[in-house]
Amino acid sequence: MKKIAVLLSLMLSFSAFSQNVQDLQEEIKSLREYNVNLNHRLDVLQKMVDDVLWFDRLKDIAIVDKVYMYGPPPANVPNPTAMGAHNPLKFWSYVFIPKNIDFSKKYPLLVFPHGGVHGDFTTYYYHIVREMMAQGYIVVAPEYRGSTGYGKGHYQKIDYGGLEIEDAYASRNYMIENYDFVDKNRIGIIGWSHGGLISLMNVFEHPKDYQCVFAGVPVSDLIARMGYYTDDYRDLYSADYHIGKTAYENVEEYRRRSPAWNAHKLQTPLLIHTNTIDDDVNVLEVEHLIKSLKAEGKKFEYEIFKEIPGGHSFDRMDTMHAKKTRLKIYAFLAQYLNPPKVLKTVDDIHRAAYR
Repeated sequence: MKKIAVLLSLMLSFSAFSQNVQDLQEEIKSLREYNVNLNHRLDVLQKMVDDVLWFDRLKDIAIVDKVYMYGPPPANVPNPTAMGAHNPLKFWSYVFIPKNIDFSKKYPLLVFPHGGVHGDFTTYYYHIVREMMAQGYIVVAPEYRGSTGYGKGHYQKIDYGGLEIEDAYASRNYMIENYDFVDKNRIGIIGWSHGGLISLMNVFEHPKDYQCVFAGVPVSDLIARMGYYTDDYRDLYSADYHIGKTAYENVEEYRRRSPAWNAHKLQTPLLIHTNTIDDDVNVLEVEHLIKSLKAEGKKFEYEIFKEIPGGHSFDRMDTMHAKKTRLKIYAFLAQYLNPPKVLKTVDDIHRAAYR
């Protein structure tokens, strides 16, 4: 009888222990979910702070606005039969307009998608936008699906190399439809990193709607990228709310989203910049894009910079080399967009952006 009592006691203790473990696991899961939601709320707050900086730091030279628009319906709909499940996806875009323009005339437009997986358009680009304003460009910068700072829902609508391209295109069309001083025949698109991919894919898919494109250190081959990056990075793409599969499981889908595998579509004047010591987009990706374009017999311009300090950000920084490099970019854009003024010297840049 004593053995049975001990056994029963042990079983009850194990049952209580198992219940405690289960309760603890549920609590940990709940805390993790709370932490994720808290991080999104903090991102929203950070975005609000940075928006104040945009309005304040550009008030002397630009009219700054943030406008609400829409792109295609989400790529992944958790409940496809729910009311409104297939409605167009709504997102914000920044609009920058030089204060000194003549609103009775037409001006060139630059579409400027930001970089980063779940990135956003921040005052990191402040001096560059000032330089664009000084040249008389109208600028629209879409906070396309997946951008950070707009809550968990927008964050999980990410479609890297997919419908985000159409969000950027929608921002282009919005500007033509809503601002009669935007010249529909002088539109360029410019972006770095992931923004470079979006820029390239825009002109691949809509070749007649852009007069030129600049792609700086562009993500060019997602298949190669998945090979040299870490599991944490790969998980951003294979998440259930995103592509949902790894490149190993669906190589064709990653190929579809990669500029290097769409090089045959190029019809638009193109300039590419890359850096041999890029610590984000390995130069091998961009070299693959360059070789693919050459193999297709495409005419384009490119420069592979050798070991320039700054790595991935080498031509977006405030260094002398970065400013000189941006002058090359502005000279390229001016050939096709004919802005009222072109920054031709570093002194021009200083007068435009560092006063």
